[in-house]
Amino acid sequence: MAEDSSTSPMDDSATAENELSKSEDQLNQSNGASEDTLSHSNGASEDSVEELMRSTLVHRGALEMGSVDNLADGLLGGGEDGFSIHKPSHHVPLHSDFWSSQPDKLVKTRFSESGASSEPAETVTSLLERTVLAYGEHTALAVKRQGEWQKWTYRKYQEECMCMAKAMIELGLEPHHGVCILGFNSPEWHISCLAAIMAGGLSVGLYLTSTADACHNAALICKANIIILENDTQLQKILRIRDQLPDLKAIIQYTKEVREPTNSVFDWRQAMNLGSRTSEARLRQRMDVLQPNKCCSVIFTSGTSGKSKGVMLSHDNLTWMCRRILSYVNFTSGEEHMISYLPLSHVAPQLLDVYLPIATAGTCWFAQPDALKGSLLNTMKEVRPTIFLGVPRVWEKIAESMQLVSMNTSGFKAKVASWAKGLGLKANLRKQSGDKSSKPFGWSLASMFFFKKVREALGLDRCHFPMTGAAPTNEDTLSYFMSVDIPLHELYGMSETSGPTTVTTTDRIRYCSVGRKFEGGEIKIDRPDKEGTGEVLLRGRHVFMGYLGLPELTQNTLTHDGWLRSGDIGYVSEDGYLYITGRKKELIITAGGEKVAPVPIESLIKQALPMVSNAILIGDQRKFLTCLLTLKVEVDNTTGLPTDRLTPAALACCQKVGSSSATVGDIIDRGEGDHKVLRMIQKAVDNVNKKASSKISKIAKWSILDNDFSIAGGELTPTLKLKRSVIMMKYADCIDAFYLT
Repeated sequence: MAEDSSTSPMDDSATAENELSKSEDQLNQSNGASEDTLSHSNGASEDSVEELMRSTLVHRGALEMGSVDNLADGLLGGGEDGFSIHKPSHHVPLHSDFWSSQPDKLVKTRFSESGASSEPAETVTSLLERTVLAYGEHTALAVKRQGEWQKWTYRKYQEECMCMAKAMIELGLEPHHGVCILGFNSPEWHISCLAAIMAGGLSVGLYLTSTADACHNAALICKANIIILENDTQLQKILRIRDQLPDLKAIIQYTKEVREPTNSVFDWRQAMNLGSRTSEARLRQRMDVLQPNKCCSVIFTSGTSGKSKGVMLSHDNLTWMCRRILSYVNFTSGEEHMISYLPLSHVAPQLLDVYLPIATAGTCWFAQPDALKGSLLNTMKEVRPTIFLGVPRVWEKIAESMQLVSMNTSGFKAKVASWAKGLGLKANLRKQSGDKSSKPFGWSLASMFFFKKVREALGLDRCHFPMTGAAPTNEDTLSYFMSVDIPLHELYGMSETSGPTTVTTTDRIRYCSVGRKFEGGEIKIDRPDKEGTGEVLLRGRHVFMGYLGLPELTQNTLTHDGWLRSGDIGYVSEDGYLYITGRKKELIITAGGEKVAPVPIESLIKQALPMVSNAILIGDQRKFLTCLLTLKVEVDNTTGLPTDRLTPAALACCQKVGSSSATVGDIIDRGEGDHKVLRMIQKAVDNVNKKASSKISKIAKWSILDNDFSIAGGELTPTLKLKRSVIMMKYADCIDAFYLT
């Protein structure tokens, strides 16, 4: 599988790119007459944008028989209930390899003779162009600033993307070099992302919580020419490493004015003004050589198991994945609404917030920066999204808040709620078992007096596709939302699969399954044991190009025949549903050689103990299993760090056993401790041990840590997944103490 660029034939794209710099030089040396005819407004005039769109589409052969107007008519409308997907006939240069670790290389597209994988490929820019032609005046983006919603139509969105793309070219962005974006979700984040792609660069999101060293690592790997960031805090972080980034040419700050502007640090307005004065012909040349099977985006992994890696995604990876989601979910063109609040540097939010709205002509509404500190619910109630993605911890917190309200409700209301939840759980479980019969007796009343009010209180009254993903969702959370008739659709995927590779749909939900594969995708289990469990392998047009600059790692991750080694352990049921039981790297191998999957045991502990926030199983190369526990506590909204104060849900657990403890310190006081709570925890652990499949799978010792895990503390990723390696190092003394006696 070694790359061999020396033997690859020169293709149309490479020829065009070889001429690109010559053409740009000629433009720069012209007498300016042609530039006088171009718009110098903030972006481009409507006529010039329309002309550029038409010429670009025609040049690429993206039009079928008929005019551009006919294309717009047939693009997204198609039918009253959803999309009739137009298939652009984009020319894809041939290449012999399915993978590459270099961003300027073409890869082979995994076409098939029929079905989903036979669909023509297209670029991200072509996807946007077609949507603008059909839905140019529809709202694309909306953000609340100074208490008012500011909105971008799709036409304005594209104009500003083009303007910023021209600014990037003027500032020195070279093809296949990175544009790093560092900031909270915003219209400027989206515009920067698409502008980088239009200009032939790579869109590279950086996690907002990344250290200067982590930013340096990512920017160095992608050879970033430009870094776009949110505010002075992020600017100072980048200025500390600027001299260590040889390819960096410009920095753009998109909120407020730059405190100390220089000839390489600009604010957003200055950059847009620069773009408005730059020739559109230069941008057209960059866009004309874009190819579906070339890299356009780099997603850096969150580093749960070590150093972050740059996952290269092609245009086709992203646009094909959008079409797969459209084929599975009943979207309505021009009527979908999403809320953007999860880190856009993560593949799932980027796919669902940036690219999918374009494919659906939907509207992306931006939450406030303190969304995960409490303001998200307000945005949900105001926007009333039709599609909503929550990571498991978001759904857990929503459930906890609702359960707290329920605990404080009594009398007739409490009886109605209890009856309705029982009915909701029964009906949804019955539906999942394949029972297509009518709703149970009393459903209409439960829906009117309970389910409808719950949805309205959460802002989910018009949400037809609530999703959960990015980490395992525990059974209690899934059951709870089924009981209030909001069955969560589990997604499974990773950066290397361009987002989700399986999904549960309304008529295809199975309890604790992550769903069935998309059409055109393939799943197989490698070396299954007698129960059919083994490593999950994936293949299809959604599988990434390779790791940026890491050919050996790419080869180790992809098999010789193109299967992606996911690193996840699972099995596929007889009816095609995938179940994930753990991570290969997380698998505990005891000193005696027995293998134990930690996630199922950790989930059982959290189910048995509602006051437990995290449970981490220990035992690799040890004689027995132990467990670290953290309790649910209030979070300091200023620092993002957990406090010592127990949450209402944790307090309720204490009160059930007659305890008056209000803090973690009260419970684990090394002198006395709260024996009532400690006995409750031991009893729960004993009950979990009774369910163990073997003696080695039982927990011998456990300990409560002083602090809960957090992003700010370094134990959680920006998408709230556990960093097990960090936790093992940080609490090594506590772990070692388990095994001293």
